[in-house]
Amino acid sequence: MRAEGRQALGFASPALIGLAVFTVVPVVLSIVMSFYNWPTFGDKTFNGVDNYIKLFTSSPDFWPAMRNTAVFTIVYVPLSIVCSLILAMSLGPRIRGRGALRVLFFIPVVTPMVASVLVWKMMLQPQGLFNGIAQGWFGIKLPNFLADPFWAMAMVIIMSVWQGLGYNMLIFSAALEQLPESVIEAARIDGASGFRMQWSVVVPMISPSIFFATIMTMITSLQVFAQPQLLTGGGPGNA
Repeated sequence: MRAEGRQALGFASPALIGLAVFTVVPVVLSIVMSFYNWPTFGDKTFNGVDNYIKLFTSSPDFWPAMRNTAVFTIVYVPLSIVCSLILAMSLGPRIRGRGALRVLFFIPVVTPMVASVLVWKMMLQPQGLFNGIAQGWFGIKLPNFLADPFWAMAMVIIMSVWQGLGYNMLIFSAALEQLPESVIEAARIDGASGFRMQWSVVVPMISPSIFFATIMTMITSLQVFAQPQLLTGGGPGNA
């Protein structure tokens, strides 16, 4: 067992070293630096908690940022999980070409963020694709998505769901493929089918994967920056 433990530690050590160097150390240094007035050039001076007091009481952007992050997380996380789960269930074994479809849905995950945002920004402009289709085909003029606080937040959420859909879909697809067929057949014999089968049998059995995906999606939502910054420049009125 000791030899196996040392071998496992040897395999994991590069990842652990990378985690320590690029995650743990920067976090610790950031916490330490937050108690100082630390200019780029010149000597640092210890401020104690003054930086935090100024942040909570004097910063005009802190509380709007907290509100926007909370709204984004509350809407984005369940929407992303539900859409990914429905997509994974829809791409079942009976769907022909489901492997190719999974690849198509996963492409946004590996597409560079800047490229994705630029495409969405062009489509959401008043002269963009969405407004052009709405006016040309239906005679409807859409709102200026990037200039309205409500629509700016909505578009950031929709774009984020689109970009992360494939990641959670693969997690759920892997979990669905591991379900014991005997349990599914027993549920069918008992009369379960359709929505009842999915909700009462399948979802509880893949709940560990749903929990993992929810936690990872929540962490991602709390780290969101590039999408709103590149898409709206922070949004109209700090929206």
